[in-house]
Amino acid sequence: MTPISDETAQSSAYDPAAEVTEICRDLIRIDTTNFGDQPGPGERKAAEHVATLLDEVGIESELWEAEPGRTNVIARWGGTKGDPVLVHGHLDVVPADADDWQQHPFSGEIHDGQVWGRGAVDMKDFDAMLLSTVRARARAGVLPDRPLVLCFTADEEAGGHKGAGPLVEAKREWFEDCTYAVGEVGGFSTTVRGRRLYLIEAAEKGMAWMRLTAKGHAGHGSMVHPDNAVTTLAEAVARIGRHEWPVQLTPTMKVLLGAVAELAGTEATPENAEKLIEEFGSAARMLGAVIRHTTNPTMLDAGYKVNVVPGQATAQVDGRFLPGLEDEFLTTLHELAGPGVDIDFISKMGGLETPYDGEMADAMTASLLEEDPDALVAPYLMSGGTDAKHFTQLGMRAFGFAPLRLPEELDFTALFHGVDERVPVDALEFGARVFDRFLGRI
Repeated sequence: MTPISDETAQSSAYDPAAEVTEICRDLIRIDTTNFGDQPGPGERKAAEHVATLLDEVGIESELWEAEPGRTNVIARWGGTKGDPVLVHGHLDVVPADADDWQQHPFSGEIHDGQVWGRGAVDMKDFDAMLLSTVRARARAGVLPDRPLVLCFTADEEAGGHKGAGPLVEAKREWFEDCTYAVGEVGGFSTTVRGRRLYLIEAAEKGMAWMRLTAKGHAGHGSMVHPDNAVTTLAEAVARIGRHEWPVQLTPTMKVLLGAVAELAGTEATPENAEKLIEEFGSAARMLGAVIRHTTNPTMLDAGYKVNVVPGQATAQVDGRFLPGLEDEFLTTLHELAGPGVDIDFISKMGGLETPYDGEMADAMTASLLEEDPDALVAPYLMSGGTDAKHFTQLGMRAFGFAPLRLPEELDFTALFHGVDERVPVDALEFGARVFDRFLGRI
């Protein structure tokens, strides 16, 4: 369809950003903490709230649960021209300790022009952008030409095994004709050499959450134990944690670093990649992790008394591998673990990467540049994972596009799962306007 004119978009009858802040605040106030294997409040209340917001503008939705309380929302809306596009966000959030925060993590307070709370950037902000835009369009009778599948999932923060994973199996008919999936962690801005640069997620590292187990003979702590399980495990964990993985540039990162290299008057190579990453300032925290594999030990467990050598010791490691290089990663990992250490996977999902080209990429770029004409747009590889890993199993091309124009001084990547998570109100409103333009172009 023809993109909505500026006059229409700015009229009182049609404002895609009108509700975005309040919807975001309301969603933050609903505690959807995901503790992983431990019980929590679940996503049911938030899912019912989303369903109500859709119903109010005539969009019928379905609630589906893999387990009681772990609720997903699915709806179809839009036009009839072309293949459907999946637009997805998750409703769960990681835990937050209120004692560590300046504002209560489930208050949704506005302070210093920002909405504070757990989920403000991961990812109730995008849920709010999507809902505000869709509700404005539905009320005005301005549907995108293309059909959309709107999906709000449970359990993304624990790998989606109680959310998107079983959802695509049980409700495959909702998704199997979708050719694209558009979700989180892309479209946010960073500043490089004075130029605002928007990063669109076109790739994700693979995820290997693993449990390492070493076994030996239990016995008295005063005696000699050459097969001490704790010692064997500790040595393996140290090797894995201290291993220096080499720099390797995937196609996506070659494009991104090539854009930065052009600004810096040089060329992008594996040898100068780390130097180019430094150009991103605080965003280098995330981007520095996507030019190599990473393995971070996160948990240790062994023993029950100081003078008893245990018969078993375990550790957990968060491994992330570059897309297309899983076999290489796993081979090296087993070599580092060494003999006597078994590796079991708590969760293992492959990486994904798609070229930043075609109609979706063009629409994302154009939508951003219409709102911020002097900016640059480039794809990037994300260090974490999203529900896209499940949806791409059905053959979709996946992008992360939750647009935010951010102040240069905001350490945005530190807010993901961090203390004092918050998002600027004007960034939310910007995101809703950009996403509205995007829907008008696809």
